[in-house]
Amino acid sequence: MNAFAAEADALAMVPLLNCLLREASSPAFSPGSSPAGEPVARRAVHRLRATGRLLSVRTGHRPSAPELWDGRTWRPLRHSGLVDLTVQEMRAVTGRSNAPLVAEMTAGREAVEALLAARARATPPAGPWLRSEQALVMGHPYHPAPKARTGGGPPGTWLRYAPEAYGRFPLVLLGVRQDAVLDGGDTRALDALGQAPPGYRLLPVHPWQLDLTHRLPAVHAAFAEGRLVHLGHTPWDARATASVRTVHVPGSPERPGADGDLFLKFSLEVQITNDVRRIRRHELRHVRGIDPLVTAAFRAMDGPAAWLSERGHRTVRGLEETFPVIVRDGLDRHVVPGATPVLAAALTEGFDGDPLDGLSDPLPWWSAYLDRVVPPVLEAYARHGVAVECHLQNTLIAVGPDGMPVQAVFRDTEGAKAIPATSREAAWERVAYCLVVNNLTEIANVLAHRFPRAAGALWPMARREFQRCDKEHGLPETGALLAAPTVPCKASLLSRWIDADGTEPAYVPLTNPLALLPFGGDGQGPP
Repeated sequence: MNAFAAEADALAMVPLLNCLLREASSPAFSPGSSPAGEPVARRAVHRLRATGRLLSVRTGHRPSAPELWDGRTWRPLRHSGLVDLTVQEMRAVTGRSNAPLVAEMTAGREAVEALLAARARATPPAGPWLRSEQALVMGHPYHPAPKARTGGGPPGTWLRYAPEAYGRFPLVLLGVRQDAVLDGGDTRALDALGQAPPGYRLLPVHPWQLDLTHRLPAVHAAFAEGRLVHLGHTPWDARATASVRTVHVPGSPERPGADGDLFLKFSLEVQITNDVRRIRRHELRHVRGIDPLVTAAFRAMDGPAAWLSERGHRTVRGLEETFPVIVRDGLDRHVVPGATPVLAAALTEGFDGDPLDGLSDPLPWWSAYLDRVVPPVLEAYARHGVAVECHLQNTLIAVGPDGMPVQAVFRDTEGAKAIPATSREAAWERVAYCLVVNNLTEIANVLAHRFPRAAGALWPMARREFQRCDKEHGLPETGALLAAPTVPCKASLLSRWIDADGTEPAYVPLTNPLALLPFGGDGQGPP
């Protein structure tokens, strides 16, 4: 096994192990013990609930080096063996098979190996923000196949577009005949990307999407009829960001005269994690309805938190879901002067320029992170009735020259919800999951791993931050959250196995880290 293959096996196993341990197992023995009774240092044993199989993993920031008990000894597992074990457990849990998901797991591991090899040959970007966007080689830590690119072809066809391989590339420019243009909101930034011929409007397209769709009859007809015309490529490169289908378009000096940077979000006929990343018509309507509400909520806040507005979209009549593009605000106009944004998700994997690398005491940093991230999310919900999907990939944390968090920047209207269009209960469930489980828990785990002596102080500090916000907003859900023994947690493995709709996943209860202390009005104990 070459070095990339061994590393790919290790990286691909972590999210799948996380899913099995969170969704399908219970602790079987105290850490450091085994069925045979001998001590096992730095390992934990779990029993898979449906099949009763015993699984041992090395403990740490992420579970690793899985071993299966065969009745006499522990047998090490590679990724393929872990997939087989997952299949047996999920069949026992659900009574059904899911061959496409099994194929995704295998393909995801192969994609990781290809990404590692490509990454070793490529030059990383110069700035820490883009390095953080392109750092997620492992990907979503609780998904069975986070790096699968189903429908996208073999890696050789898409590696140049991959953020994990430091992807940067020119965009395709199409002209859309005026009578076929469908615009919503403010799309002036699109017209500034190039020059369209008379009677046409400019439409940037992700080159991977054009590769995947140019042979479709509807696309062929649009070019044949003159509704679409090829105008070439941009003279500058767009940069792939963590979501793959959203790219960053630089401002000056690469685009002289440009009104700052911006992001463009495209459709991709590729399944990444839970869904084919096609922008649906109803999603475009959703963006136009909710983005003004979220934008207004953040503008009304007395603080540095920012929202990257998705201020407009353009698509083609008859190809509304094939070639839509959403215009999202860039960072230049939102990040406070002197601060450097980094993707919060990258803090869990590490990257060159990671602000956590320079810490000697994590508690002031954690306090600042809590103060920047928690209040704006709760204020948007309490005062403005909007639920922001603040998971780690939608959260940027801007740090000052000393590496301390000074601002949170949130993005992606797709998952945002408004009350009463969405029930208050459903909106809060999503806020609690994204904020507590997906965001704070992952960052706290990183800090606890790096600074084990400080681990016991992290969640009491988080609890006090929620209590402080509760006093300010009087939000009834906050008190209930702090008193609840568990919080709802998205079960990605089970959801994918039973083919649950991506917008209505299955949830499992997870021990609530905020409920470790008695809840009192003073934040110190019972009233």
